[in-house]
Amino acid sequence: MNCTLLSSPLQGFTDFRFRNAFQKFFGGIDTFYAPYIRLNGKMIIKPNYDRDIQLKNNTTLRVIPQIMTNDADEFIFVSKFVQSLGYKELNWNLGCPYPMVTNKCLGSGLVNDPERIDRILDRVHSETDIVVSMKMRMGYDHAGEIIDTFPVLGKYPLKNIAIHARIGKQLYKGGVDLDGFQKCIDHSPHKLYYNGDITTVARYREMTERFPTVDHWMLGRGLISDPFLPKMIKNNTEEYPEDRFETFSKFHDTLFSEFEKKLTGDKQIIRKMLSYWEYFSSTFSNPTKVVKMIKKAKTIEVYDEAVYEILENERRLQFQY
Repeated sequence: MNCTLLSSPLQGFTDFRFRNAFQKFFGGIDTFYAPYIRLNGKMIIKPNYDRDIQLKNNTTLRVIPQIMTNDADEFIFVSKFVQSLGYKELNWNLGCPYPMVTNKCLGSGLVNDPERIDRILDRVHSETDIVVSMKMRMGYDHAGEIIDTFPVLGKYPLKNIAIHARIGKQLYKGGVDLDGFQKCIDHSPHKLYYNGDITTVARYREMTERFPTVDHWMLGRGLISDPFLPKMIKNNTEEYPEDRFETFSKFHDTLFSEFEKKLTGDKQIIRKMLSYWEYFSSTFSNPTKVVKMIKKAKTIEVYDEAVYEILENERRLQFQY
């Protein structure tokens, strides 16, 4: 299919280790958004943020950095930092729904304050030449909040606005608000990208029929759950490749190896991989059993045995059909 697919940034999941492993074994994503940089009032870039967007760690893919802030000085500081690395665009996160963020008037907790958004964008556009794009929820308490921001956003040459079609207080519960997203299309002067619950090829097709003017689609949890999905969308097929589990195994082993280098001790590594398996399992034949097997592993040796058994079981089932 002729479409542009984007990887939504998920903090703790889509860092350069995941992005590079994904790109090596699956592909299909045109642009990756890096998880947000957050300063917390200190004008210091933490080493993990720096490492994540260094060009040497992102040689095979296109990455756009992201910032989480409600402060113009922080925005300008990070803009200059990413420009020093060679980036021309910075994405502003007004989408994160978690209370620890929104309670501080960050992420989707800032959507209901268009005056503050205006002040920040005015300074950023006056004092830097960074290209600004945005990722937003439709509000925190109700979907009308984003509509109220559009007159302000319309004053600025934003590259695009990627909208997750939920409000912040939903977190990831309940369905996406497609009528609300249509209102965004009707009211926004900017190019809009769609984000939210694209988890299958069939679902993607439904979305393209519902929103024929949208040509950029952002995959978040769906991409982690099923890393084959972007390429399947591009190839317009619901059929997995015959070597599905061999490819997944190689991807898994590469990702595991990267975190084995980063983390210390069996417990830390297994906990990290479990967070991925809670997504991976959704496309396996028995998700609950898969997660239980990973949770039971207390050593790397037992973990390896569990992964081998999970994949062997899926291979056997594959050849029964």
